[in-house]
Amino acid sequence: MPDPNPDRIGPSPSPDFSRAAGGLRVSVDLNRCQAYAQCCYAAPDHFVLHGAEALHYDPAPTAAARDAIERARVACPVQAILVEDAGNGRP
Repeated sequence: MPDPNPDRIGPSPSPDFSRAAGGLRVSVDLNRCQAYAQCCYAAPDHFVLHGAEALHYDPAPTAAARDAIERARVACPVQAILVEDAGNGRP
């Protein structure tokens, strides 16, 4: 089903949280995010900028995506991305 509000900022609609088991938990501090889109270049399968400032991201990627997600976290010039292991909540 298409997102009824494509300019909404935050996680993509209806995330499959069942994937989080053994995976990652990603959150973006939208008060810090300045839409530089460096995360989109570092991990395009997980971060997408819609319009000028609407960031959509995967809040529960699989563990296999760790390298791409970490590249995105490190690339963020304002350090707005937090990555944790889904099972224990540790970075």
